[in-house]
Amino acid sequence: MPATLPLYRAQDARAIDRRAIERLGVPAFELMSRAGAAAWRLLRERWPQARRIGVACGPGNNGGDGYVLARLAREGGCRVELVALQPPRTAEARQAAAEWQAAGGRTQVFEAGLPEVDLWVDALFGIGLTRAPEGAARELIEAINAAAVPVLALDTPSGVDADRGHVPGAAVRATSTLCFIAAKRGLHTGAALDHVGEVVLDPLALPPAAFEGTPPAARLLRPAALQRWLPRRARDSHKGRYGHVLCVGGDLGLGGAVRLCAEAALRAGAGLVSVATRAEHVAAILAARPEAMTRSIEDAGDFTPLLERASVLALGPGLGLGDWGWSLWTAALRSGKPAVLDADALNLLAGQQTWALPAGCVLTPHPGEAARLLDAAPGEIQRDRFAAAEALAAQYGAVVVLKGAGTVVAAPEEVPCVIAAGNPGMASGGMGDVLTGTIAALLAQGLSAFDAACAGALLHAAAGDAAAREGGERGLLPSDLFAPLRRLANPHD
Repeated sequence: MPATLPLYRAQDARAIDRRAIERLGVPAFELMSRAGAAAWRLLRERWPQARRIGVACGPGNNGGDGYVLARLAREGGCRVELVALQPPRTAEARQAAAEWQAAGGRTQVFEAGLPEVDLWVDALFGIGLTRAPEGAARELIEAINAAAVPVLALDTPSGVDADRGHVPGAAVRATSTLCFIAAKRGLHTGAALDHVGEVVLDPLALPPAAFEGTPPAARLLRPAALQRWLPRRARDSHKGRYGHVLCVGGDLGLGGAVRLCAEAALRAGAGLVSVATRAEHVAAILAARPEAMTRSIEDAGDFTPLLERASVLALGPGLGLGDWGWSLWTAALRSGKPAVLDADALNLLAGQQTWALPAGCVLTPHPGEAARLLDAAPGEIQRDRFAAAEALAAQYGAVVVLKGAGTVVAAPEEVPCVIAAGNPGMASGGMGDVLTGTIAALLAQGLSAFDAACAGALLHAAAGDAAAREGGERGLLPSDLFAPLRRLANPHD
């Protein structure tokens, strides 16, 4: 499995398809035949014991892929129940349906219930549907989900927006999704992740020439990609080479947030880590983590010497929205130092729409914070996470890490990246503080802001997965990430 994977929009996949047909001379029906054969191979590989196969076909070419699979399954000795939503509309789908019928297959028109089978194949809409299914289409999708058997979705689970990951209504919950030709970017973020199951890509034997002129719309980052950003250190290393992170936050009662941030920066490899916080938190942080140089800061005047020594700021964990937090926030950003902004640093920024951020800043909002920054509703953010991340990056001239399932990293003039790691156990208070410290540490070690954001988000998510494997997702604590964070930050050891 490659460490990175190019992701495409539906329109890009169609362009690649057209180029293969028009310029490379691959007949359209040949592509459909390859898709159906690929789906049949995957089905036999994943469910070799399945003998009763249900195939739900729509009227377009996705349905045509289903007719091809149905014929191959029947020829392979399976009992196939083919349910059609509507008659095929495209020439290729009609040809596939005719070959299915010529082979002795029988087509049922969906009316209410479904026959009992060992597995369903979703060949209803693929990338062709971007709105909520209605009428019989909705009823058929709901019936497939209610069947309580494995589901193989062809190209995209029907009802899922392949570009945005949005699920506007009923959608198939697949066990596996087989993408044809190009991986679809929307299947790797947001609500789509609860519908796609395992995602497999089959390029249908198309040569690289078919992809020329169609750049990817995003890139998927898997944990193996960490090796490119985290090389072995030189033997003559010293702490000065790896930057000085200053963690700023911890208003009264919120000291734990900045302490988590500081330890994450240490575990991710920063050479030096300082903490600027309230006096009440100094003793506790020093007792728990003496490596973090913790100072009591009561006003901006005390803050200046720390700012001057730092190379990167981690701004926001437990900062608060009061006068103390505001004074440190303004002093930090006026210092001109690159900063990672999280939590209350983002909430303060939302109230200062015209504030110009220093170069090299990274914003790490969750959907609610992103909504405040864009003056939008959280639901709008989740409907198109790519557009939201890119809008924030353009608005603030910064790198943006839009947190959530399938974290999206965007920046001006960069191809967005999607993090293929992380789990629901990480939905707990303090995880964002660990992420902030992690990204700040990588920024301090010399990575560009975009690379630090990508590597930091990936390292953080992979550490969360490693910790969850030890004891499960529910009850996962931010501090559980520290041991795997250190281990994964050394991918060559």
